[in-house]
Amino acid sequence: MQAPPASPEELLASLGEAAQHLLFPSEADHPLEPFRSRGDASSPAALRAAEGLAAETPVEVTTLDDFLAPVLDPPAEAGEAAQADARRYQELAELLERHLTDLRVYRVGRVDIDAYVVGRHPSSGAWLGLKTRVVET
Repeated sequence: MQAPPASPEELLASLGEAAQHLLFPSEADHPLEPFRSRGDASSPAALRAAEGLAAETPVEVTTLDDFLAPVLDPPAEAGEAAQADARRYQELAELLERHLTDLRVYRVGRVDIDAYVVGRHPSSGAWLGLKTRVVET
């Protein structure tokens, strides 16, 4: 029998531990940090409103698999550290998938992008997950 979902606070703490010292690779690598939306994050418009972003702020929606693809399957020549990080990213993805529903990734902005990996907590309805920054020029 599977354990009941952790409370939002417990899950955020678990996500913080699982993501500790992981840097999401882009032109400037940034850490993954636990994130709890200030409100509804069920759509780009809802996320903009909850996070106080301008209505015209560009938001791209993608899947967790697509977002994590570069870090889950590093090339063999990337070395042992990249393989170890890939295993940690897989564990992080499993933690998110096990405890959140309606999982999605929002990429907010252009060039210097805020990436929100969010889902709905089943017992509280809160939108939470991870946040990082991705730089793409």
